[in-house]
Amino acid sequence: MSNLVESSPATRTGRPWGLNGRHHRAALSVFMVIVLAHWAEHLTQAYQIWVLGWTPPQARGVLGMPFPWLIKSEWLHYGYAIVMLVFLFLLRPGFVGRSRTWWTVALAIQFWHHIEHFLLLVQAQSGHFLAGRTVPTSILQLVLPRVELHLFYNTVVFLPMVVAMYYHLRPSRAESRNMICSCRPLPA
Repeated sequence: MSNLVESSPATRTGRPWGLNGRHHRAALSVFMVIVLAHWAEHLTQAYQIWVLGWTPPQARGVLGMPFPWLIKSEWLHYGYAIVMLVFLFLLRPGFVGRSRTWWTVALAIQFWHHIEHFLLLVQAQSGHFLAGRTVPTSILQLVLPRVELHLFYNTVVFLPMVVAMYYHLRPSRAESRNMICSCRPLPA
């Protein structure tokens, strides 16, 4: 067993705090709580717009109702994009086989999502807006409204994460042998 742990990719990367070893399941759980809370915000906002008939500026989600400045803060949106990117990157070595492939897909899409939020942040800070718009505008926002675009981005990052988690928690025998994290199933 010690040879497996010593030779595993996750331990060679030197990730902090055994994040991809004994703390992997806990770290994934914390990350999923953050992701699901973010989804709750966007789904509440979608409900406010498409069911209650509120305009997008009125539909501020859960936290945006008592703290309206939050929904307008590009720093908050960019901060969340960075948190997603960091978690996806740091937790990646704990995945093997099919789950690693899907996790990497989510990471790649989130990297682009982060670029879009960085572009919005730079515009908000500089006051110079893309394509002559009057508000910060991302590249894909040139063709999709912002609310729909955020739902799209969150979906295309979340779905490969779900597939990765499915394969991670139900590995093949070969994948299970290569896992060193706390998610590894017990031998039968």
